[in-house]
Amino acid sequence: MAATTLDAPNAHKLARFYQDLLGWPVRREEPDWVEIGPPDGDAGLSFQTEPLFTRPQWPSTRAGQQMMMHLDIEVNDLSSAVERALALGATVADFQPQDDVRVLCDPAGHPFCLFTR
Repeated sequence: MAATTLDAPNAHKLARFYQDLLGWPVRREEPDWVEIGPPDGDAGLSFQTEPLFTRPQWPSTRAGQQMMMHLDIEVNDLSSAVERALALGATVADFQPQDDVRVLCDPAGHPFCLFTR
């Protein structure tokens, strides 16, 4: 697998958020497409502008746009990682299913989890 692709109303804006969050450089950039990835060349993330993008709901409901996938990001210090993500533009989800995991939403509304082992 080369990458996981996230749709967004603005690929460049969402790519900047994850680039800052993960510290990964841009690999490729086009008008409606951005790829970022770890320096070791492993699988990264891609972002595609989707003009009809609808924010997913977390937790899912039958009536709203359901989350199709989410990212799990392991961190060393959960509270400082949450603070950093919030400073970059994430929001904390209302529903938190576990004590050692924090569900946040990126600026486009995709849920993602920060966790410690």
